Amino acid sequence: MPRAVVTGGAGFLGSHLCERLVAEGWEVVAVDSLLTGAEENIANLRGDTAFSFENADISRGLYLAGEVDLVANLASPASPPDYLEHPLETLAVGAEGTRQALELARGCGAVFLQASTSEVYGDPQVHPQPEDYWGNVNPIGPRSVYDEAKRFGEALVAAYARSLGVQVRIARIFNTYGPRMRRNDGRAVPAFIDQALNRQTLVVHGDGSQTRSFCYVDDLIEGLFRLATSDVEGPVNLGNPSEMSVLELARLIVELAGSDAQILFAPRPEDDPQVRCPDIRRARETLGWDPKIDVEHGLAETIAWAGLAWRSG
Repeated sequence: MPRAVVTGGAGFLGSHLCERLVAEGWEVVAVDSLLTGAEENIANLRGDTAFSFENADISRGLYLAGEVDLVANLASPASPPDYLEHPLETLAVGAEGTRQALELARGCGAVFLQASTSEVYGDPQVHPQPEDYWGNVNPIGPRSVYDEAKRFGEALVAAYARSLGVQVRIARIFNTYGPRMRRNDGRAVPAFIDQALNRQTLVVHGDGSQTRSFCYVDDLIEGLFRLATSDVEGPVNLGNPSEMSVLELARLIVELAGSDAQILFAPRPEDDPQVRCPDIRRARETLGWDPKIDVEHGLAETIAWAGLAWRSG
């Protein structure tokens, strides 16, 4: 049985990856400080003998006995409210936390999977964004703690590969949504769903013309699993190339939720990107990966889940 360590394993994406790895016959150790993760995300795995959980901050060290075949580094606050509230922790986990995870992989001869982000492209001037685009990032803006932590993480991962021979994989993850997103996550999909279900006003920033590409979590996890078990070392974009405006997203969620909620326009946050859409040719060619779940179906599934989970919570 191969063994994986998933840092950030109690988070939104981390918990789904843990679930997938266990289903594929892996032994999985989830490590999470629970700063933004939640034990309820992994509650369904607790009774499985192939799964275990360590409550730890990897920025302060990562010590695990035994052999490890894969280290998947998903540890970081990921939503703007979280990394704006915890800027130093976000920088620390992107830097020292990533180094600690890399050292574990190096010591065990494990493959290292880095969960990077489309935020490394900043407010892009190339559209859609291919992996060889270097980005347009404000290094001292309010979003910079996350953007630069992830950019530094990629640089660190590349250095370990070049200098120390660690087998690395880098996933640049674009907007992802689905069950287990937090109600107060602060990102557009959970915010709009919560407002629509409660018939509250949906707040759209700016005129809503800024675009995003929304990938359902099951598709994203399929891409991560294929990348982790491949021999593709360079960065790979993982996201849905079907682009839509934030205003279109808000209107679609209101419709799917059967809500009569109204839409209110508010000022745009500083450094909010105008466009964000992945060029996924590399993922298609090297991993045979393409998102399968269209946004209407994925949002309907997420709304149905939220209607139960958030009401009971």
